[in-house]
This record gives sequence, C-alpha cells and structure tokens, in this order.
Amino acid sequence: MKHINKIEHLGIAVKDIDQANTIYEKLLGVPPYKQETVESEAVITSFFQVGENKIELLASTSPEGTIAKFIEKRGEGIHHVAFDVDDIEKELARLKNEGFTILNEKPKLGADNKRVAFIHPKGTNGVLVELCEEIK
Repeated sequence: MKHINKIEHLGIAVKDIDQANTIYEKLLGVPPYKQETVESEAVITSFFQVGENKIELLASTSPEGTIAKFIEKRGEGIHHVAFDVDDIEKELARLKNEGFTILNEKPKLGADNKRVAFIHPKGTNGVLVELCEEIK
C-alpha cells in the first residue's frame, strides 16, 4: 500500500525573501510561481517549480516566528522536506501508530493550497518532515 506519493517540496529557511528570490531565480532559471504570507505561521513563502520538483523559500515576518528562531539557531538552509499524501489524516494516524511524534494532531491550512502537518525531527534523524495534502 502506497503511503507517500512523492517529495512535494524542499523548504529552505532564508533571512531575506527578496534576496533569496533573486538568487534562486538565477540558479534555477525561472521566477517564483507564487509568493504568499501565512499569517498563522508568521512566514512569507516563495515557490519555485523546476520540472516536477518544487523549492519553497521561507522567511519570517516576525522575530518571534519559528523560521526566525530556526535561522538564529542553525542559520539559513534546508528547513524541512515535504511529502505529498492523498489522505493526511490517515497518514498521520499511521505514523503516530509507528511511533513518530506528530507536531500537529489536526492538519492545518498551509501555503500553496495544501493542508499540512509536521512530524518532529527527533524521530527522523534531525529532519523536520511535513505532510501535504492538496485541497481539492
């Protein structure tokens, strides 16, 4: 039985979204296809599409935001890997049953038309894992 469809995107924490957009536009050869603010997470996101792969740049809109705290601790760089799933509730229940620590018991509205939930990095070799389900 398939649980994870694919890597949905890689999330990269950045200090300055405009500067990072310029860098990644040069690097990838395409402009971001979407930029949006997720008020509940105090973050501004910018998405790039390269073939079937996506990169999400994340910059904090508040010094108290989770991205600001992440950068303060670890510096800019890869923040999370996101996996696409068909049924996020079912996948959260399965992973909880497998012993993973779920950070969001209920999925929440994320960027790029997704319902999202996170798995604690202590159970995934230090990598924050995001589950994403496309809102139909």
